[in-house]
Amino acid sequence: MPRFQDKTRRHADEEKAARGDDVPPLQVGLRDRIAHFTWPWFACTMSTGAVAVVLANTPNKFLGLMTIGKIFYITNLVLFVLFTALMVTRFILVPPKFMASLVHPVEGLFHGAYWVSVSLILNGAQSYGVPNCGPWLVKALEICYWTYCSIVFLVGVGQYYIFFQSVKLDVHDAVPVWIFPIYPLLVVGTMAGTMIPSQPTDRGWYMWVGAVALQGLAWVVALLMYSLYTQRLMTAELPSPSTRPGMYVSVGPAGYTAAGLVSLGKQASIVVPASQFTELSLPDGDLIRNLGIISGLFIILFSFWFFCISTVAVLTGIRRMSFTLNWWAFIFPNAGLTLAAIQIAQALNSDGIRGVCSALTIMLVAMWLFVAASCIRAVWIGGLLWPGKDEDKTMKEIGWGRHGALPTGQPEREKERED
Repeated sequence: MPRFQDKTRRHADEEKAARGDDVPPLQVGLRDRIAHFTWPWFACTMSTGAVAVVLANTPNKFLGLMTIGKIFYITNLVLFVLFTALMVTRFILVPPKFMASLVHPVEGLFHGAYWVSVSLILNGAQSYGVPNCGPWLVKALEICYWTYCSIVFLVGVGQYYIFFQSVKLDVHDAVPVWIFPIYPLLVVGTMAGTMIPSQPTDRGWYMWVGAVALQGLAWVVALLMYSLYTQRLMTAELPSPSTRPGMYVSVGPAGYTAAGLVSLGKQASIVVPASQFTELSLPDGDLIRNLGIISGLFIILFSFWFFCISTVAVLTGIRRMSFTLNWWAFIFPNAGLTLAAIQIAQALNSDGIRGVCSALTIMLVAMWLFVAASCIRAVWIGGLLWPGKDEDKTMKEIGWGRHGALPTGQPEREKERED
């Protein structure tokens, strides 16, 4: 009998070994975890900055609202500095990961999240800083605006060239994140619309022209990516449940474009010379203002349409979802839709739309709290910043230290956990 029990136990041990269950748990230190800090983490600062901007613009204000907005803004500044330091530390620990992260078919697409975070910081500086600072900040923001536009234009050209040249993506795997290299230009319109009122008229005019041109570029490129994404939805299955929150990224381009067009249209009456384009009796600025509002109305429901599709997709797979950094897409793209609604409510002077905007703002803040808590929990239990768990998991050959590649049996076990 004992011999039979030993034989049974031995067979059980062999089965565990075949499954990888006998592999000892990884001993992961702080440096190991920092080595897996990836660009998608800046989706967190995008979301935090977006909430701060929405709070600064939301209608139906109450005492203390700006204080809440400043808390989000300062939190975003702290997180941005922290995340930038962690990213630099990662590249110091594993230098080859710098270039690898920019051309990686998953992580590389999120590089644009860094620059969108910068734009939202500048937008927040206008909303929260200019009213309490001297004219030096207005001039500094003008310089930052043009510097930002120059950099992100080069980023949009460079990253798409890299993907066109070196990375072959399958259209059946198309996701809204393919828009991310051009995403930093999609928020130029809202940023300029916020800054122009405090700028001298001539400087505001130049800023207005640049914003219209760059917003147009970003919107056309986004439309091209939209067509690929729609083709994927029509010919292939939906993304896996855990990554479906990333479908909300498709809400942002149309939302931020609508917000930018209405915002820039409202500023046209101030900065556009009376007979700049036509010789009509109606000033050109007033004509462009009307066109901007109409264009925003024309686009905003396109954003809402993608919001509805994404919501249905998330709800149908909610029971099979586990936390990923894609969850931050619950916030920053929908903030663009909210900003568009806010701009239209102001343009149409509609109390009903203002009420909807206030409700959306509350929902964004509540969702931020939920996603932030889920993110902290995921880091605590090893669901993030862990070998084999992050977007760089296919970079095993250039990983940090002894966890550059997972031990024998570990990839299969990690895959089982993800499934």
